[in-house]
Parts: sequence; structure tokens; C-alpha cells
Amino acid sequence: MVSFEMNDRKKIGLGLTGFGILFTFLGVIFFFDKGLLAMGNILFFSGVALTIGLKSSMQFFMKRQNYKGTISFGVGFFLVVIGWPILGMILESYGFIVLFSGFWPTLSVFLQRIPILGWVFQQPFIRSLFDRYRGKRVPV
Repeated sequence: MVSFEMNDRKKIGLGLTGFGILFTFLGVIFFFDKGLLAMGNILFFSGVALTIGLKSSMQFFMKRQNYKGTISFGVGFFLVVIGWPILGMILESYGFIVLFSGFWPTLSVFLQRIPILGWVFQQPFIRSLFDRYRGKRVPV
């Protein structure tokens, strides 16, 4: 059985990942501010590496089926750093969707179980969007 123990390293990793998403969101809101976007990318990468471990994150990003997402995410990150934030964010968004598309069913079940927000995600239209990526419907 897999242990989902929350040690300090994973807590820090989740915090860094959350701050990375926040800084990226703020960077987009503030008209693609390249400083905030670069900081968000760095925090996101370091948070993922701390949360799942360096070896597991390297294995995840270097899987054969994840090459397209990894390369587009990396090129997008490079474009943000050198000063082309809009094109960089487009490539990063594509890479993010390709890399993390396998996690949408898990995210859907998690979001449907949140007390207030879950009601929105249990509506038929939203649920059909998530069911498209899931092989079979999980009872809630």
C-alpha cells in the first residue's frame, strides 16, 4: 500500500508549487510581467521537485510520452526568461496541458468532493468535460 505521509519536505514543496501558480497568475494579470512569470516558473519547478522527489520528477519529465510537453514547457520557460513572455506562456500552457493531462480525472474527483465548490463541478456540463478524459465515471 502506498503511503501518503506529509513530511516537512512535501509541505514545503506544496507551498512552493502554490506560490509558483500564484506568481504565474499575477504575472499574467499584470500584462505578462516577465519577472513574475519567471519567478512563478522557478517556484513551480522547485515545488514539484520537492513534493514528489528529484528522482521521481526527473523520471516524470523524461518519460517517452512526456517529451513533447517537457520540450514545449522548457522552451516556453526559456522564452519567458529572455523576454518574450506571451509566446513563452503559450508554449508553457501547451506543455502543461500535455504533461499533466493524466491528472485531470484525479483532479475532477478531488474538486467534486470540496463542500461548496464541488456542487459546481458536479453539474452535468462540467462533469461531461471531465468524463471525456476519464475512462469510466467514478461514483461520488
